[in-house]
Amino acid sequence: MSRSTTLLLSSTLCTSLLMGCSAGPAPVSFKSEVKPLVEKYCTECHLPGGAGAEASGFITDSYESLMKGTKYGPVVVAGDPLSSSFYRLIAGKVDPSIRMPHGKEALSEVEIATVENWITQGAGNN
Repeated sequence: MSRSTTLLLSSTLCTSLLMGCSAGPAPVSFKSEVKPLVEKYCTECHLPGGAGAEASGFITDSYESLMKGTKYGPVVVAGDPLSSSFYRLIAGKVDPSIRMPHGKEALSEVEIATVENWITQGAGNN
Protein backbone atom coordinates (compact mmCIF):
# COMPACT_ATOMS: atom_id res chain seq x y z
CA MET A 1 0.00 0.00 0.00
CA SER A 2 1.42 3.40 -0.89
CA ARG A 3 2.18 6.01 1.74
CA SER A 4 -0.51 8.38 0.40
CA THR A 5 -3.14 5.63 0.55
CA THR A 6 -2.13 4.79 4.13
CA LEU A 7 -2.35 8.45 5.14
CA LEU A 8 -5.76 8.80 3.49
CA LEU A 9 -7.12 5.71 5.25
CA SER A 10 -5.67 6.81 8.59
CA SER A 11 -7.13 10.28 8.19
CA THR A 12 -10.56 8.89 7.27
CA LEU A 13 -10.52 6.52 10.25
CA CYS A 14 -9.54 9.30 12.68
CA THR A 15 -12.23 11.60 11.33
CA SER A 16 -14.87 8.86 11.66
CA LEU A 17 -13.85 8.12 15.22
CA LEU A 18 -13.91 11.78 16.20
CA MET A 19 -17.34 12.29 14.66
CA GLY A 20 -18.65 9.35 16.66
CA CYS A 21 -17.24 10.83 19.87
CA SER A 22 -18.80 14.23 19.37
CA ALA A 23 -22.36 12.94 19.34
CA GLY A 24 -22.68 13.45 23.12
CA PRO A 25 -24.94 11.58 25.50
CA ALA A 26 -28.29 10.23 24.41
CA PRO A 27 -31.29 12.49 25.07
CA VAL A 28 -32.60 12.24 28.64
CA SER A 29 -36.35 12.09 29.21
CA PHE A 30 -37.78 13.86 32.25
CA LYS A 31 -40.82 11.61 32.34
CA SER A 32 -39.06 8.25 32.09
CA GLU A 33 -35.64 8.96 33.61
CA VAL A 34 -35.59 12.06 35.84
CA LYS A 35 -39.10 12.00 37.33
CA PRO A 36 -38.61 8.49 38.82
CA LEU A 37 -35.41 9.73 40.51
CA VAL A 38 -37.20 12.79 41.88
CA GLU A 39 -40.00 10.55 43.18
CA LYS A 40 -37.51 8.13 44.76
CA TYR A 41 -35.26 10.70 46.45
CA CYS A 42 -37.11 14.03 46.76
CA THR A 43 -40.90 13.88 46.85
CA GLU A 44 -41.17 12.36 50.34
CA CYS A 45 -39.94 15.65 51.88
CA HIS A 46 -40.67 18.07 49.04
CA LEU A 47 -44.43 17.68 48.75
CA PRO A 48 -47.01 20.15 50.04
CA GLY A 49 -46.74 20.11 53.83
CA GLY A 50 -43.48 18.13 53.81
CA ALA A 51 -40.44 19.21 55.82
CA GLY A 52 -38.43 20.16 52.74
CA ALA A 53 -41.30 22.09 51.22
CA GLU A 54 -41.91 23.97 54.47
CA ALA A 55 -38.23 24.89 54.82
CA SER A 56 -37.56 25.93 51.23
CA GLY A 57 -40.85 26.16 49.37
CA PHE A 58 -39.49 23.55 46.95
CA ILE A 59 -42.16 21.09 45.81
CA THR A 60 -41.35 18.23 43.46
CA ASP A 61 -44.76 16.72 42.75
CA SER A 62 -44.75 17.89 39.12
CA TYR A 63 -42.41 19.13 36.41
CA GLU A 64 -43.90 22.60 36.75
CA SER A 65 -43.33 22.82 40.50
CA LEU A 66 -39.80 21.46 40.18
CA MET A 67 -38.98 24.08 37.54
CA LYS A 68 -40.58 26.82 39.66
CA GLY A 69 -37.96 26.14 42.31
CA THR A 70 -37.91 27.41 45.88
CA LYS A 71 -39.11 30.54 47.62
CA TYR A 72 -35.62 31.84 46.81
CA GLY A 73 -35.90 31.22 43.06
CA PRO A 74 -35.36 28.56 40.39
CA VAL A 75 -33.21 25.51 41.18
CA VAL A 76 -32.75 24.38 37.57
CA VAL A 77 -31.01 26.57 35.01
CA ALA A 78 -31.68 24.86 31.69
CA GLY A 79 -28.42 24.14 29.91
CA ASP A 80 -26.23 24.84 32.96
CA PRO A 81 -25.95 22.16 35.66
CA LEU A 82 -23.32 24.05 37.66
CA SER A 83 -25.66 27.04 37.98
CA SER A 84 -28.49 24.69 39.02
CA SER A 85 -28.69 24.25 42.79
CA PHE A 86 -30.78 21.12 42.22
CA TYR A 87 -27.80 19.46 40.50
CA ARG A 88 -25.19 20.83 42.91
CA LEU A 89 -27.17 19.60 45.95
CA ILE A 90 -27.61 16.04 44.68
CA ALA A 91 -24.10 15.82 43.21
CA GLY A 92 -22.43 16.77 46.49
CA LYS A 93 -20.94 19.98 45.10
CA VAL A 94 -22.01 21.80 48.27
CA ASP A 95 -21.23 21.60 51.96
CA PRO A 96 -21.96 18.01 53.09
CA SER A 97 -24.44 19.29 55.68
CA ILE A 98 -26.83 20.42 52.96
CA ARG A 99 -26.30 17.63 50.43
CA MET A 100 -29.56 16.12 49.20
CA PRO A 101 -31.33 13.95 49.97
CA HIS A 102 -31.05 14.48 53.72
CA GLY A 103 -30.94 11.27 55.72
CA LYS A 104 -31.25 9.03 52.67
CA GLU A 105 -28.89 7.15 50.44
CA ALA A 106 -27.13 9.46 47.98
CA LEU A 107 -27.89 9.18 44.29
CA SER A 108 -25.52 6.93 42.34
CA GLU A 109 -23.02 8.41 39.90
CA VAL A 110 -25.23 7.18 37.03
CA GLU A 111 -28.31 8.86 38.53
CA ILE A 112 -26.39 12.11 39.06
CA ALA A 113 -25.12 11.97 35.47
CA THR A 114 -28.70 11.46 34.26
CA VAL A 115 -29.83 14.65 36.01
CA GLU A 116 -26.74 16.53 34.80
CA ASN A 117 -27.36 15.46 31.19
CA TRP A 118 -31.05 16.35 31.43
CA ILE A 119 -30.19 19.86 32.60
CA THR A 120 -27.40 20.20 30.02
CA GLN A 121 -29.84 19.19 27.28
CA GLY A 122 -32.28 21.93 28.28
CA ALA A 123 -34.30 20.36 31.14
CA GLY A 124 -37.33 19.69 28.96
CA ASN A 125 -40.60 18.05 29.99
CA ASN A 126 -40.45 15.12 27.58
